[in-house]
Amino acid sequence: MSTAGFNSQNGTGTGQTYVNGPSQNPIGLQQLPGVSYGITHQPIYNPMQSKAPAPPGPGLYPSGPYQPIPPTSSYQPGPPLTSYPVPSGQALLTRPPMGGPPPHTPPQSASPSPGPRMPPAQATPPPPIVSSSSYYPNPQQPQTVAPTWMYNTAPPLIGPSTSLTTPSNCPKGNHVTPAASTATLPPPPLSSAVYSSVPPPPPSSALYSSVPPPPPQCATQPAGTSMPTISNQGFTQKGPAPPPMNPIAPHAYPPNRAPYGPPPTGPQPTMKPTLPPTGPPMASATPPPPKADGTVAGNGPQAPNNYNHVENKMAGMSPPGPPGQHFGHYPSLPPGYHNTAAPHNSSPMHPAMQATTQPYSHAPQPYQQSPGGPGPAQLSPSMAAMSLQSSTPEALRVVNLLQERNLLPPTPVSAPTPCLPQDLQKINCSPEVFRCTLTSIPQTQSLLNKAKLPLGLLLHPFKDLSQLPVVTSSTIVRCRSCRTYINPFVSFLDQRRWKCNLCYRVNDVPEEFMYNPVSRSYGEPHKRPEVQNATMEFIAPSEYMLRPPQPAVYLFVIDVSHNAVETGYLDVFCQSLLDNINSLPGDSRTKIGFITFDSTIHFYNLQEGLSQPQMLIVSDIEDIFLPTPDSLLVNLNECKELVQDLLRSLPGLFQKTMETQSALGSALQAAFKLLSPTGGRMSVFQTQLPNLGAGALQSREDPNQRASAKDIQHLAPATDFYKKLALDCSGQQVAVDLFLLSSQYCDLASLGCISRYSSGSIYYYPSYHHQHNPAQVECFQKDLKRYFTRKIGFEAVMRIRCTKGLSIYTFHGNFFVRSTDLLSLPNVNPDAGFAVQMAIDENLDNMQVVSFQAALLYTSSKGERRIRVHTLCLPVVSSLADIFAGADVQAITGLLACMAVDRSVTASLSDARDALTNAAIDSLSSYRQSVLTIQQPGLLSPACLRLFPLYILALLKQKSFRTGTSTRLDDRVFTMCQLKYQPLAYAMLMIHPSLYRVDDLTDEGALNINERTIPQPRLLQLSVEKLSREGAFLMDAGTEMYLWIGRNCNPNFLNQVLGVPNSSAVPDNLFSLPELDTAESQRTRAFIGWLRDQRPFFPSLHVIRDDSQRKVCFMQNMIEDRTESALSYYEFLLHLQQQISK
Repeated sequence: MSTAGFNSQNGTGTGQTYVNGPSQNPIGLQQLPGVSYGITHQPIYNPMQSKAPAPPGPGLYPSGPYQPIPPTSSYQPGPPLTSYPVPSGQALLTRPPMGGPPPHTPPQSASPSPGPRMPPAQATPPPPIVSSSSYYPNPQQPQTVAPTWMYNTAPPLIGPSTSLTTPSNCPKGNHVTPAASTATLPPPPLSSAVYSSVPPPPPSSALYSSVPPPPPQCATQPAGTSMPTISNQGFTQKGPAPPPMNPIAPHAYPPNRAPYGPPPTGPQPTMKPTLPPTGPPMASATPPPPKADGTVAGNGPQAPNNYNHVENKMAGMSPPGPPGQHFGHYPSLPPGYHNTAAPHNSSPMHPAMQATTQPYSHAPQPYQQSPGGPGPAQLSPSMAAMSLQSSTPEALRVVNLLQERNLLPPTPVSAPTPCLPQDLQKINCSPEVFRCTLTSIPQTQSLLNKAKLPLGLLLHPFKDLSQLPVVTSSTIVRCRSCRTYINPFVSFLDQRRWKCNLCYRVNDVPEEFMYNPVSRSYGEPHKRPEVQNATMEFIAPSEYMLRPPQPAVYLFVIDVSHNAVETGYLDVFCQSLLDNINSLPGDSRTKIGFITFDSTIHFYNLQEGLSQPQMLIVSDIEDIFLPTPDSLLVNLNECKELVQDLLRSLPGLFQKTMETQSALGSALQAAFKLLSPTGGRMSVFQTQLPNLGAGALQSREDPNQRASAKDIQHLAPATDFYKKLALDCSGQQVAVDLFLLSSQYCDLASLGCISRYSSGSIYYYPSYHHQHNPAQVECFQKDLKRYFTRKIGFEAVMRIRCTKGLSIYTFHGNFFVRSTDLLSLPNVNPDAGFAVQMAIDENLDNMQVVSFQAALLYTSSKGERRIRVHTLCLPVVSSLADIFAGADVQAITGLLACMAVDRSVTASLSDARDALTNAAIDSLSSYRQSVLTIQQPGLLSPACLRLFPLYILALLKQKSFRTGTSTRLDDRVFTMCQLKYQPLAYAMLMIHPSLYRVDDLTDEGALNINERTIPQPRLLQLSVEKLSREGAFLMDAGTEMYLWIGRNCNPNFLNQVLGVPNSSAVPDNLFSLPELDTAESQRTRAFIGWLRDQRPFFPSLHVIRDDSQRKVCFMQNMIEDRTESALSYYEFLLHLQQQISK
């Protein structure tokens, strides 16, 4: 397959430079000619958007060591505090008493746009202030425009704010009424261009004129912990309803299932649906408080459909859609019936990951609705019933961060539950698979801009699921217009027609879909498993194949230079592959091959009939060729004995080599030639900087600059060789996984491109040595076992669709963008995560819910073409209070981390750090000025965002973004890769580790798994004041664990768990716990083993004494404490308060 057609999307082609940043959306770069829009398009609010430099002053944040905080606080190190001290001269801040809030109804309020930030007039050095990512267009002038963080936004409109006083009894609209189709400009793609510092236009009466307020909105229920009883009564309406597009009879099929969107056009059906209620949508989840939330933009832009040729060839060209073509809905992927239980994980999980699975159903949920009951299209009466309670929900409880010290909950933070009727929430997609930063979607882009929160999705699409409904069918039911797969959130108008929940087209129900193979009944299409489960897998028919499904092909490219032999990794690799060779995913067609390299390239002839493997050496690395193309990749089943012989002899072949050079680039070119005819997986093992032939690199790291407080250099690749080769590999369905085992700089920023753009994985083992670093050896062994045996998908593509009016403009993860919305994934594995940023192109005020669907088409290792489909449904709201109430603080943090990584590469690390700080400043400022009805002193946050400043500070101190602390360049780049690539649950442990006290574990509240008792200690704050010299504390930092032993630790724990009499007897390099036959040892080992079992990679354990050299690694994760180069949590809060109060 030629890659010529791909070049324009990924930075290749004639003379175009490669950008190691987010992928662009080419459609967003051009305006359709001759079109008058008649609307005000809202620029996208981008948290990573540069702001003008802050006024000069001491202690600019974070370009140098943090300056001391001015003496406005009595906060001093000392004994543990129960609350934060109050700055001198300031009254004690108290939170007004709150009544027992029902779970869901936030107050709606808003206020005029935030005021300008002015530099403080003070003689003492202030806390560090934002430097290069200021939101002000001109740093020399006080601003009247609210800070615009450009997540997805435009500058907030200035002008008289309208006021919504009391809720009115609005008629509740059922769904979207078709808007006039106008071709408009989609939001700009997020790329290095979007990251540029473009000041907003100056205020003018024309641009900032006030917009008439929207009609009074009725209330919906925000996210919360439980759902009130939902009314099943009919609609209460005032005023005339607009006439339907076609006359509709009063009986619908099923009787309780109302349609989404506008009534269908065309002849009347035999079984006729009921008339949908009309009128303004019910979009606010709370009774409006005295303040208005500002202006509402007009209908946003639309853009043409982009039907990808690959998918259309597989699924057949779809008929032309309605005249209003829209951006974000595309033809998709495809069907069969095995077990139909909804996917879930039956085994208890690590708390940080278990929290993400709460709302997930554990069995197929019935889709029956009682007469008059709430259905996907009957949300208005349901949500109206939810809004009858007017108390503030827990998510919007006002928290003064400067006064409430112990904000970290003792149990993991769970994903917020979207404010949907119970029947929809039960079948909604699991947050462990599909998660949105906002569980309540704003009606307009301008409303999203005012909230200063990013809108995006985080996906884990190929996650291992213990139960997954699989459907085999010759007909996969999809929308004829946007190619959406039928899902639980579509509407059945009658027995023969269904309405798409993304584009609202009415489609016919195929005859085959009328039969339900589960119940073996006919005539109930709404009970089919496809309409009962938000996560489904289809076995695809032949039209979803451009060629016969490829076999599983595995090629190993192995560094055998002197440096590689010295590390001893070759023995571990060969033995691990020998142990797991029968577990490699595949079938009778599976192929395998090996290439080794130093300054030359070595091929291995493994053809059946040979008595032993035959080595073929190619020394011409400038013009690489394959010596015997037909015998280098062989059938594993037919040649298994030769393969095993090679693995046994390989370590000895190079035992005495003195070759120090590495021709990695030439070896990769040879491997690409070998895999091109079939596609497959290339596993590359490298131990040093490539220094010979194509792709040769030179060291760019200055060890003296590792602890620099200035900008970090060389985060971008030094050459585009590896990116170009990755694009070639992607075009031939080849993915490259990189294993880097080195104690020296290897330029991972350049080498990593080979995996990033071919949808591969990166594994990094710094200072690997088989004798000197046994913890790394164990980690390497465990990772290899998982790598060899985990599920794999070949020649995959993934497309994400969303409801009309929404669009996707940036992707994060390891992939190649084949077209505007189609990700090419030559390999997909169950440990890969993805993130996307979104914009609101059109007003959603006619909708009560929106949907997102991710479809992953892949070839299984058994040669089956399959489609895995995930569908997420979220409510639409019209007030800022509801947006904040539905904010998912961990998802927001994860998306910001991805954006900050891109910003670090395309701009600078200091820009990324400033933008992260501004994310907290802007969101809390927006909440204070636009949501709070009673202004009070302090740093105020809604309860749902109370951990946001802590997570931002954790990111600033994380290895990816920290300054002033010695950090190897490859270590920094690897953690950046992990933040972009890992699913959210694992990334959050890297950002904010979990701390437990383990010297007093008990069985109280323990889990019982497979006859094992797993203690459940409470989470502790990451501060030394939580430590005790008499205790032992376990820190789970994701990829590493630390067991810190206090100097005066309980001798009973030391004896029963570690087998030593006192703390000074703990060995220096202890990386595993002895298996002692004591209750304390069994509890501790069970807890650590349980934590490890909940993630796909193997975290190494380091047992450290209070006087150990490794103590510094443990203490660097104490996020709430001050260091020489970073603020403490309390000082960071004071800094945020100072910036907000400007």
